[in-house]
Formats: sequence, C-alpha cells, structure tokens
Amino acid sequence: MDRRDESRSSHGAAAASTRRDFLLKAGACAASAGAGGASAAIAAQEVAAQALAPSEWDYWSAGDLVAALRERRISALELTDRAIARIEALDAGVNAVPARDFERARAAARVADAALARGEKRALLGVPVTVKESFNVAGLPTSWGDPRFRRFTPKDDALAVSRLKTAGAVILGKTNVSQWLSDWQSYNPVYGTTHNPFDPCRTPGGSSGGSAAALAAGFCALSLGSDMGGSMREPAHYCGIYAHKPTQGLVPRRGHARPGAAPLPEEHELAVIGPMARSAADLALALDVVAGPDEMTAGVGYGLALPPPRHDRLSDFRALMIDAHPLGPTSHVVREALARLAERLAQAGAKVSDERARAPDLAQATRLHARLLSAYWGAGLPFGTYEKLFRDADSRSLRDQSLAAERARGAVLSFREWRGAEAERAQLRRKWREFFHDFDVVLCPAAPTTAFPHDHSMPLEARRARIDGRLYAYLDVHTIWAAPATIAGLPATVAPIDHDGSGLPIGVQIIGPYLEDRTTIAFATQLERAFGGFTPPAMNGARRVCR
Repeated sequence: MDRRDESRSSHGAAAASTRRDFLLKAGACAASAGAGGASAAIAAQEVAAQALAPSEWDYWSAGDLVAALRERRISALELTDRAIARIEALDAGVNAVPARDFERARAAARVADAALARGEKRALLGVPVTVKESFNVAGLPTSWGDPRFRRFTPKDDALAVSRLKTAGAVILGKTNVSQWLSDWQSYNPVYGTTHNPFDPCRTPGGSSGGSAAALAAGFCALSLGSDMGGSMREPAHYCGIYAHKPTQGLVPRRGHARPGAAPLPEEHELAVIGPMARSAADLALALDVVAGPDEMTAGVGYGLALPPPRHDRLSDFRALMIDAHPLGPTSHVVREALARLAERLAQAGAKVSDERARAPDLAQATRLHARLLSAYWGAGLPFGTYEKLFRDADSRSLRDQSLAAERARGAVLSFREWRGAEAERAQLRRKWREFFHDFDVVLCPAAPTTAFPHDHSMPLEARRARIDGRLYAYLDVHTIWAAPATIAGLPATVAPIDHDGSGLPIGVQIIGPYLEDRTTIAFATQLERAFGGFTPPAMNGARRVCR
C-alpha cells in the first residue's frame, strides 16, 4: 500500500468511525425523548450536526469531483459515504431527500471505482447526484406527493436518469416536491415539508425545491428538476444555486410522467426538465449528458448540434436589463441587487441597456402563459368541476384582462382557442428572434422576492404574497417572471448574484435565444468568475423558532 492508499484508507476508517459515533448519539437522543415526535427528530439532528465534521468535499463542483476521482485523490465510495453521512446528519432539519437509495448508491460507487481503476473516463463517473421525485427511477416510488401513489414503483428509469447513470453518476435518491408539482413551495402529504437551508422558516421554492435545498445543503453535486412555471428557476433563486431551463424540447421528458402513466416519448408544450447545480460550469456538464433527441423518436434521424456560446468574455456581451414587470411588483431588494449587477457589468465592459420597450411584450407573454398553464391543469379535472369552471369563465367580461381571468378562461380552453394561442406564441417567438439580433441575453428577476415564509393555506387562489409591505395574489406574483421564457420556449439560466440584509440569496434570470443554451450558461459562468457565485448556508443544526 502506497502513502496515498494508506491515507485514503485511514480517511475512510475515520469517516466510518465518526459516522458510527454520531448515529449512536442521535439514536440515544431520540430514544430518550420517547414519543416526542418532532422534538426528538430535531434533537437527534442537532446532535448529528455537531458530530459531523466539515469536509472539503461537501461543496466541490461536479467538474472538480470528476477530476479528483480520475486522479484517485478520493474514491467514489468515499464520496458516496460522505454524502450519505451528511444527509443522515442534516436532512432531518431540511427534508430535501426523503426517497433514499443508499445501498444501491454504494453499489454503484463500487462499480464506478472499478471503472476508474481501469482508466475509464465518463462525464460523471463516480459523482453523487439526486433527481426530483417526479422522475421515474426503477425500484424507487414515484408519487408526485400524492398518497394514492405512495407505493407506485416504476420498472424503468426515466430517459434523463438513464443518461445520468450511463455517464457514471451515482444516484443517492430523489428530492421532495410540491403535490402534483403545482406550487412554488415543496410540501406534500407523503414526504412532508422541505425547508430552506438558509432559513428553515422559509421555503426553498417549488416544485423542484427539494433539489435546490439538497444542493445548497451540500448533499449532492448535481440534481435534475423540471420547470413549467418557474419550478427550477424560483428554487435556484431562493437557495442561491444555479439552474438551467433548457430550450423547449432540448431534453427529452420520457419517464417524467404522472404516477401510473405510461412513460411515452412525448413532449410537453410548456414543461421542460433540466440540470441544477452549484456552479455554472456544472450546468453545461450535466446538459451535455441529458440533452439530445429521444432515441425512440427524433433521435432515430437527428443528433444534437447546439451552437457554441456567442462570446467567451463578459465584455463582449450585449445585455438588456429588465427589473420591472407591467403586471406585478418586484421587491426593492431584488431590484437593487439587479441594479448593482448592472453597475458591475458595465464596469467589466459589458454593454448593458435598460431600454425595456425593445423586448417583446411581457404582459402579452404573461397573460398567454396564464391561459395555457391553466389549460393543462383544467384538462385533468373531473367533468363536474369542469362545468363549474366553464360557468366561471363565461361570467367574466371580455374586457377583464387580469391574470385571474386568463386562468379562468384557460381552464376551459377549446381546441379552436388553443390554436389561436399557439399562433400568438409563434408571433412572440418571431419577435424574440428579431430582438436577439441586437442583444445576446436578457437579465431579469427569477422571482419578485427572496425566499418567503412557509404558507400552506388553501386554496392557492386565496393566498397572498407580501411584497414591500403590500399583499398581492400569490398565483400572479409567482408566474410573471417565469412566463416570458416559458411561453417562447427560450433557454433561461438562473445564477446567484447577491444576498439581502438577512443573508437570503438573490439570483438573476438570464434569458437567451432559441437553442442557444450554451450562451446563457456561458454568461452565468462569466458572472461567477468575475463576481463570485454560490456561498454555503451555515447548516449548524441550531434550533429556530418560526413566527
């Protein structure tokens, strides 16, 4: 055994000993609390958090881990054991990874180590990752947070999961979601509530909130999420991480299907799946793994050929900054963070414009998004409910252009009206194509506020969001900044840029031209290099009273 092997063996033994110690202490603490329930879990989590020594590996990027694994500075099994120990120690206070697959993860890590020993080089060989609960993983439940599907276990992996595994990734488990992926928080009757690692009294966002929280907490190096109304972009903003909403159809969705539904190779008019990470470079790495046509359909005759980034220097980019939306407010802390970003970009030599009128109509895009998003929701409702919605829509004045009215009309949209909406989308896409002749990216908020306190009140239509001391419709404020990129099918990358006075992260949404995903990710990469990126939360296990 050489010195490096001896060191690795010693490190592994120490790690195992530490893990045994804190599990024993945590178990004793829980036992002493008797039937204390939540208090016992919190006490156990605090003991475990104190016993788990910090590790240099917890927040390494996936790209750096790949390099370290190839150089044999650490083994895949050591990385996997470390990630598992961290989840077991700290996830009681976060609840990011409730569907765990640790034994199979260890087996996959051993296979990865054997492949590394043979000199194999794959994009993610040996890297611990998670995926959103809504992705099928053979042998793990896919419930979408619905108790009726608590035990539904698919036989096959989603295509994106299969591509991760082929690239050598080690799947640790699945991350929490909102029920039916239908909220901007992540809680459900099956798995409970996920908390923001920066403030457990606040949401990590949704519906990909579990993935964002897992990354911020240092539980994994990469995750997969999905997005139709900001479901990756808002959580990334709230948790200070990176996320990429790909161009519509770029990443095939087969196997990201409702529980019990056949995993057919069909695409969605609004929804996409994509990578989430702690660095912009990792978004590019993961996108290269999961993107490309489905081999069952277009992949029979087509291959992936994305254009390169438009620029590789920040000073060459032409950006339009939009910090206000015509249909809803954005908090002053988010707008001030964007203003500071604009100043830094200008100082770095980038061309930053604030001529908002040059962009396609945000109000039109947001109304259209509200209508079509609601159409997808309404299509699955029972006929009796549908009749009631039809009466509600019919009672609204044609002059009512509120987002609530658009949602009401969308829930009962006819095929004729759908075709009209699709023609409207096509016109918006044309305007965006013309716009991107003069600009490379649009910079705008990912959400109107920083992470907000948990709010599980029902119905969603009655909820209110507080922005700068005033209350606004919850459903309105959480869709206005997601709509423009979604309705036009454009790529959008979220990158952390700042924090508010309480230490909560603030991100920027970077929208780019159709199929120029590498441009938005490259811009995020340049931001990270110039101004910094992800910063870890404290994660000290301290108790906090939520008011």
